[in-house]
Amino acid sequence: MEFGALTKKELEKVIFKLPAEPKNNSVVLKKGKGGGKVFLGCAKWGRREWIGKIYPKGTKEKDFLHYYGKHYDSIELNATHYKIYGPEKFKEWMKEVDNPAFRFCPKAHRGMSFMKHSPTRDSVTKDFLKYIRTLKNELGPVFITHDEKIKWDEQGEKDFFRYLESLPKDIVFFIEERWADFYRDRKLMDRYYAKLRELNIGSVITDTAGRRDVLHMNLTTPKTFIRFVGNSLHPTDFKRIDQWANRIKKWLDTGIDEIYFFMHMHDEGKSPELTQYVVQSFNRKCKLDLPEVEFVS
Repeated sequence: MEFGALTKKELEKVIFKLPAEPKNNSVVLKKGKGGGKVFLGCAKWGRREWIGKIYPKGTKEKDFLHYYGKHYDSIELNATHYKIYGPEKFKEWMKEVDNPAFRFCPKAHRGMSFMKHSPTRDSVTKDFLKYIRTLKNELGPVFITHDEKIKWDEQGEKDFFRYLESLPKDIVFFIEERWADFYRDRKLMDRYYAKLRELNIGSVITDTAGRRDVLHMNLTTPKTFIRFVGNSLHPTDFKRIDQWANRIKKWLDTGIDEIYFFMHMHDEGKSPELTQYVVQSFNRKCKLDLPEVEFVS
């Protein structure tokens, strides 16, 4: 994931500190039932660099997902952003994982993502939602990216909110907002988060070095979806994970229902090492029992 990537020299200037808790979070968390299930995963499973790390030596590409599912209980399904997959492909993936507790979290197809005006958005949405239902109980949240290049205006805001209102209520949705000027418009942000709370739609929280504005920390439902972008095992990566462990403990203690934490890396080959540390830090600080990410011997 190249979003928010910095050079090593630029990285040294970043102050890595999680923002304070937004005022509405406490109200949202009171609506949660508690229990706080934590899901951990990566952005993709098709990494050859993981052979000899978490995939046994000699593993064929067709078996990557099978071994991925032995270490993680969720996946950011980015492939669905670029292609509409039919039911057979989802059934194939479910069979490979063979774990009814696993959660596939599809990224909405780009035809749904408001990258530009799309007269086919409604039909794409219909097909996408029809086919992902094949996942049944293994369907996790769907996340929609509102592209950073698209400017908001009054009509665009109305159209976007109208689209969110049309989404089915029996599927969990999160929205990722990337347009930089959005985070400079406090009134727009207030309307936006109020609308998400009204519709019970979540807001993706992205933690990446070069775009600290998207680290907004707003909870609009008693669930959260975190996209953490590491810097290839830079020393600050581990300190940032510890900060997240502390914040997640607070949310777990105050009623959150589900937490989805997804690891991204500018060098994805190093994701297993940092997820291994995530498990250790979260288990220690949050008193969880997440399974260890085991490296092959």
